[in-house]
Amino acid sequence: MNLILLEPGELGPDGTARLTGRRAQHLLKVLRPSPGTLLKVGLLGGDLGEGEVVTVGLGEVTLRVSLEKGPPPRSRVDLLLALPRPKILRKVLQAASSMGVGRIVLLGSYRVEKSYFSSPLLEKSALEAELRLGLEQGRDTVLPEVSVRRLFKPFVEDELEAIWPAAVRKLVAHPSAQAELRDCDAGRDREPAVVAIGPEGGWTPYE
Repeated sequence: MNLILLEPGELGPDGTARLTGRRAQHLLKVLRPSPGTLLKVGLLGGDLGEGEVVTVGLGEVTLRVSLEKGPPPRSRVDLLLALPRPKILRKVLQAASSMGVGRIVLLGSYRVEKSYFSSPLLEKSALEAELRLGLEQGRDTVLPEVSVRRLFKPFVEDELEAIWPAAVRKLVAHPSAQAELRDCDAGRDREPAVVAIGPEGGWTPYE
């Protein structure tokens, strides 16, 4: 945990926040802070700063929080991802969130197992839990926008251009591609781009 991520409601009018649960346990077992210790803190959807440890108790830590700078800029590269198996999706969500990706669309395709769409991981609270873990690692406070689209053709025909218009560079990651992503200058010089990553075996020729 490189950042303690606070909910807006956790920050009191006196500038203190009381941590319990997973975050407090991590602090107590891993960082082992004492009063006066300074920790990196961020407010979900808001600014970054420091939290000074005020008290350390049984299963809880109280911080005095000071927020003085905004979150890092969003990545210029979005992600269009053929929905992977839940175990892999957890890793992808955390990694993308830690890198500042602003938008992720999880899409069905011919080679995506239909059962993946029944995973509890696609519930809003579960998605946000994984994204928050990524924010903690990347020292960021802004959650990516995640959309789930089960049907490939309606999304491509009806929504793709509205989300990523002509000015956005569109790149397809595919096993038979000749060019490498690092040679495509995606996202450099503030040029927006979206990378479409297919399922195991890649997109079908039709897709």
